[in-house]
Amino acid sequence: MASNRTEKSKKKPAPVKKAAAPKKAPKEKSTAPKAPRHPKGRVGAAHGSKADLAKALASSIARGGQDAGDVETQLKTASNQQLLRLQKTVETVKAKWGNRDKLIAAIGSAQNKSKDKDYLAKLDSFSLPQLVDIAVAGERRART
Repeated sequence: MASNRTEKSKKKPAPVKKAAAPKKAPKEKSTAPKAPRHPKGRVGAAHGSKADLAKALASSIARGGQDAGDVETQLKTASNQQLLRLQKTVETVKAKWGNRDKLIAAIGSAQNKSKDKDYLAKLDSFSLPQLVDIAVAGERRART
């Protein structure tokens, strides 16, 4: 004897499955070596060692009164990530302005303070990344 419950609930037939799409061919792995992602690996791949990168950056980062050798010893104690950021900044300065003095002159002329010797002397005391930030902010301000 069947109960009311089993009589009322009839199972629906299962839906018909569609044919599966043909599988795509597997992607071929590129044989080109990938660049390392870790800062130590990037420094090693691009420059050989941390000391070589510090030596290359020292002359660009040194201010007027500083010795490049002293700056190099300070850079050798910096982290690899900091050195990579400094390298990016130095490349930006060389590409856009040429050198530190031209960058300071560009900032002075953009802010209409090119004849203000005290302001230019203060700019000369700033680090290279600070100068780049000031110059980029001035360019952005000039666009609006």
